[in-house]
Amino acid sequence: MIFFEARNVSKKYANHLALDKVSIEVPENGIFGLLGPNGAGKTSLIRIINQITAPDGGELYIQGKPLGPAHISQIGYLPEERGLYKKMKVGEQAMYLAQLKGVDKKTARKRLMEEFEKFEIDSWWNRKVEELSKGMQQKIQFIVTIIHKPKLLIFDEPFSGFDPINVNLLKAEILQLQQKGATIIFSTHNMASVEELCEHIALINASKKILDGKVAEIKNSYRTHTYALELEGMQKNIHEILPAGIEILEEEKENKRLKLKIRTQATDDSNDLLKLILPQAHLLSFQEVFPSMNDIFIQCVQQENANNGTSGGLS
Repeated sequence: MIFFEARNVSKKYANHLALDKVSIEVPENGIFGLLGPNGAGKTSLIRIINQITAPDGGELYIQGKPLGPAHISQIGYLPEERGLYKKMKVGEQAMYLAQLKGVDKKTARKRLMEEFEKFEIDSWWNRKVEELSKGMQQKIQFIVTIIHKPKLLIFDEPFSGFDPINVNLLKAEILQLQQKGATIIFSTHNMASVEELCEHIALINASKKILDGKVAEIKNSYRTHTYALELEGMQKNIHEILPAGIEILEEEKENKRLKLKIRTQATDDSNDLLKLILPQAHLLSFQEVFPSMNDIFIQCVQQENANNGTSGGLS
């Protein structure tokens, strides 16, 4: 079931076209990756979903109903550009923001204390925000983003500025929110996090959507017929065994073991490849190497920019 849908959404600022008839479908209770280079149009779409700005064209729906003011309370948004009142005390500010989102005072305090303990920042409740590190401030913003238990959560670069331990803590929390029924739109440049968390993605470049679908299916469609092998007791030189057209990308020898990364032709059968090797060595491991989402991201954007005759940054 589709929880959120954008149909042919367009947005223009003065002479700049930010979104050009972009359509996406976000499955209910899924984690959806909204990807693209800086300036691609991702933030414009996020701001439209949050009703901060209005589209110039197109339609948006939540659970089949046109997006409207009534949906604001169902959305939680953590922007890339963070901002807290520096002179306010941490607890006072968190309570204020929670109540702005419609949580009553008693419930807000209970939920906030639980989250503060989970993120190990409860001892900072009565300290001023300006006394906190950037990472601690980001934890507070994450907490107030989810405190009203919204159905749709939008995280824009949520791991920016966090150390690896806190990144893992945040990832675990995001997965737990999904398990509790939240639908999540996740915007990031960290493709490793996309592969780890997202089931579906859409890639926007220069205001247009250029790729979307399930992560596993996209990776399969960009497969390069590359395989990683580890062999032991090789009796012949591997170059004598492999037929023409098979490219050895990496070769590493260590004692009696040989590690290889090879690329075959699209028409080659991996079983035929194994039949050539097995009589000559003991096979320790064999697996196909699929392109990473980072590789696919770069390939798609560069190809699109080449087709359009633009240089297009990948920052």
